Amino acid sequence: MATGTDKVIVTVAPTGGMASKAQNPNLPTQPEEIAESVFKSYKEGAAIAALHARRPDDEATCNPDIYRAINDGIRARCDIVINNSTGGGSNGDMLVSRDDGLFESNFTERLKGCEAGAEMATFDGMTFVDVHGGREIIVATTPSRCETLVKRMIDRGIKPEWEVFSPTHILQDVTRLIQKGYDKPPYYINMVLGADKGFQGAMPYSHDILAAMIAALPPQSIFCVSAIGPAQLPATTQAILLGGHVRVGLEDNNYYARGVLATNEQLVARTVRIIHELGLEHASAPEARDILGLAQR
Repeated sequence: MATGTDKVIVTVAPTGGMASKAQNPNLPTQPEEIAESVFKSYKEGAAIAALHARRPDDEATCNPDIYRAINDGIRARCDIVINNSTGGGSNGDMLVSRDDGLFESNFTERLKGCEAGAEMATFDGMTFVDVHGGREIIVATTPSRCETLVKRMIDRGIKPEWEVFSPTHILQDVTRLIQKGYDKPPYYINMVLGADKGFQGAMPYSHDILAAMIAALPPQSIFCVSAIGPAQLPATTQAILLGGHVRVGLEDNNYYARGVLATNEQLVARTVRIIHELGLEHASAPEARDILGLAQR
């Protein structure tokens, strides 16, 4: 693992593909709402925006026209690094009904997340089951689909954000694809913890699990930690102490404190305060591009 900097990148994940306004009215779902929420988070210190698109009915999609509207709205406001998801979500355009009563995540739709001019894209290179809304959704990213997805990113000049839920995900397809030359160092690996109650194949958060996942990283990697619900604050704080970067936002956590609904900018502001209290600095968007090897805008 390499960090090479005392600057901590803060990513804001404002929307996600699962949360709803019924759970938190502060959740931005439409392009202008998302762009404005990202801008407020940028002003608080976020350097990357990890984006999901929603249809006009708030259901999940990877429609490139909607992604483009989000991206353009953000670009009109600030120079934050744009990271479009190819994970999609748990409803809407992302679901394909199967004859056996299960659902499958729409891989063709996922590929569309690469088509809206993002600098980065989230790469979920694993197969798992998403249990959401009473449905069991098979998210099948087989080895051949992994190659299809990462080639789509590379062909469009997009840097993968390798998103993983367990050590196995790091040691299998992420390492295999990196060894095949599908990314240039530093490899940016986002470890999502605490999603085990909704994703079969995910890991809970604990100090030991996070440490084991860091130990499994390929050489020349840098890491980011995301965590779900109440795990967000302890996991991201530990990540900072261990030399990593962090993701916060309403995609992962609806609450600022017990019973207190959050906004994206509140979660970013708290994280930046913690970074400063620990004697470190948060990275600006240009500094994040330098750390990640992205072209400056």
